Amino acid sequence: MALVTHSQLAESIEKSAAVFRSARRVVALTGAGISTRSGIPDFRSRDSGLWKKFDPMTVASLTSFRYQPENFFKWVRPLVKTMIDADPNPAHTALAKLEQAGFLHGIITQNIDDLHRKAGSKCICEIHGHLREATCTLCYQKHNAESLINDFANTGALPYCDQCGGLLKPDIILFGEQLPSCIVSDAQALIDEADLIVVAGSSMEVMPAASMPIPALNAGAKLIIINNEPTYLDVRADFVIHDDVAVVLPMILQEVLREPQETKRHIDNQ
Repeated sequence: MALVTHSQLAESIEKSAAVFRSARRVVALTGAGISTRSGIPDFRSRDSGLWKKFDPMTVASLTSFRYQPENFFKWVRPLVKTMIDADPNPAHTALAKLEQAGFLHGIITQNIDDLHRKAGSKCICEIHGHLREATCTLCYQKHNAESLINDFANTGALPYCDQCGGLLKPDIILFGEQLPSCIVSDAQALIDEADLIVVAGSSMEVMPAASMPIPALNAGAKLIIINNEPTYLDVRADFVIHDDVAVVLPMILQEVLREPQETKRHIDNQ
């Protein structure tokens, strides 16, 4: 493992870019830290994480949603409004450009903010769900939720099913809620095929995402971690950059694309 300081950043960027260029299949695993520069608070940072201010089991668990949904909607409304108004930052844009240039196969994200899609990324596995759809808690009808969520953010009007009148639950994963097995298997299959994994802005504390890189690492995949704070996987990484992912990823992109055009890979043919 190469643990870098700020004085070693340029060298680490150059070496990380070289690993990108030589890799056959690169997958990024992103967390809340990639979106903080877009104004979206993270959940677990020591000073400003949301779970320092709120008890997740009171406001964001499946049990609390079932019995006191008003607590969830009161808590989530300002967060939803922030996400709707947010724009992708240079980290999201860098990943989208790496994908477009053929150097990134896909993204597994723990975020529900939709910023990877807004940035132009195509292959995205949103393991904790998203706000674009919602499910009725009574009849289980799926709904396109974008207009409903916008109305909720602006007025506080709770979303209800137009079929039966039941309360709609946004398709995001709450505490105590099982992740859809198909989403987990798709994400695991994506990362298992990688020979380079880039962890960007994730504390790697939440399962199952925290364990997803392990099989690929055991099979010989390389690992780059870009995060402000240490993670448990730092000891397994080839490069660890404890810095702002919105600064580092654009630098890696610039270095990767500095190579002659013939180094561009076409991942759709692999």
